[in-house]
Amino acid sequence: MVFKALTEAFLRKPPPSFAENRAFFKGVDQGRPLEEYEFVVYDTELTGLNPKKDEIVSIGAVRIRKLQIMAGETFHVLLKPRRQLPKDSTLIHRITPQQIENAPSLEEVLPRFVEFCGRAFLVGHYVGLDTSFVNRAARRIFGAALHNPCLDTLRLAQAYKEMNWENYHDRFNMNVSYNLTDLGKEYGLPAFARHDAFEDAMQTAYLFLFLVKKMRGQGIVTLKELFNAGQNWRWIF
Repeated sequence: MVFKALTEAFLRKPPPSFAENRAFFKGVDQGRPLEEYEFVVYDTELTGLNPKKDEIVSIGAVRIRKLQIMAGETFHVLLKPRRQLPKDSTLIHRITPQQIENAPSLEEVLPRFVEFCGRAFLVGHYVGLDTSFVNRAARRIFGAALHNPCLDTLRLAQAYKEMNWENYHDRFNMNVSYNLTDLGKEYGLPAFARHDAFEDAMQTAYLFLFLVKKMRGQGIVTLKELFNAGQNWRWIF
């Protein structure tokens, strides 16, 4: 019993990067040009959308440095959830019970993902959902959450469209979709498979770089300005 308690306490101990990242991001300078920062674009596949009971079954991520995708620095893993994989979720992400039968648990993988993220800013499409699942798991496993600030490409896409409306481009085009695949098609970006964590992360990375390039032309050149653009979007659909 003592050994078990010590083991559980060890597993709940946050990796050193949790405390280091908290201090780092608390004092980070957001006023530098965007190309000077590092980003990790990531996505998850889930058993459902309820963070209180559903789980992560796959994580995919890619690193961006100097506003370029680092093809050799990626993260992709399937996970075995603690509960049985719901059939409804398999219909969406196409991950079968057979594929994850011998997959590692989130307890095994999460430290590696935290290490992969390092001191990068996180990017995702509707990133709040993915981050809520990751941080809920991190609190359960380590008793601490990630402190990496997040940028949401959905909110950035909304801000970019508003800029175009204000500049009279597509002002009366009300056929608006912020679906990741639809945005990729609209902007002529490379197409990737849907509902695959790594493929969606790649699709999001291309969308992120496209939006950054376009918004830089509107005078958004620093990280702080990009954060503000995503947070200040005022239209509601």
